[in-house]
Amino acid sequence: MALLLAVILGLIAGSYVRELAGGFGIDPEDTRKEAREAYAHAIRIVPVPRPPYLIEAATAIAAGLVTWGLHSHWSQSDGPHNGWLLAAWLYAAVAGVTLAVIDWRTWRLPDAIVVPSYPIVLALLAPSGHLLGAVTAGCAIGGVYALLWFGRPAALGFGDVKLAGLIGLLTGALGVEAALVAGLGGHFLGALYAVGLLITKRATRKSEFPFGPFMLVAALVAVLVHA
Repeated sequence: MALLLAVILGLIAGSYVRELAGGFGIDPEDTRKEAREAYAHAIRIVPVPRPPYLIEAATAIAAGLVTWGLHSHWSQSDGPHNGWLLAAWLYAAVAGVTLAVIDWRTWRLPDAIVVPSYPIVLALLAPSGHLLGAVTAGCAIGGVYALLWFGRPAALGFGDVKLAGLIGLLTGALGVEAALVAGLGGHFLGALYAVGLLITKRATRKSEFPFGPFMLVAALVAVLVHA
């Protein structure tokens, strides 16, 4: 029942994701105005899936996988705490799909989504009893990505660094193994994609591509590994 409800809510949320993501462009003159207009437009829509349904389906799948992965690991005695953890991850599923869509299209991870996600996730994780592990992993993964960005800023955007800290918070709440999978998995998936581009001759060794979607997929994989 929880899985079915999560998928249905994911489909509904996917309509908002589609509209919100569409409000962010490649190089806006005023990012604050852009964000205000994007949010204002998104909240006014009627949440009905529209063709080709890809974003709605992706949001529903992400919400369903998160719910399945977390539920399969829970014990009944820890129910209330589990609910807060699930709430944090369901929020992350919706925000994550939004960021993945925007980053893939514009090569941007807007602060208007990433930055507010920090207090939201922290507030949802606080009652779960996993806040210490979450903050520790968030600082660790965010710190590693910050060092990578400092060493090679052309290869990694600072938006990726901010996203890494957020992913660390979420996966750290699940444990060390999940945090490691998420922290390393993005690089592994990105490398596989790069190799695929080289093999099919659709890119060269100097070609670049947005990294955020691979980080977000790795975080979703971490939930399934946690299960």
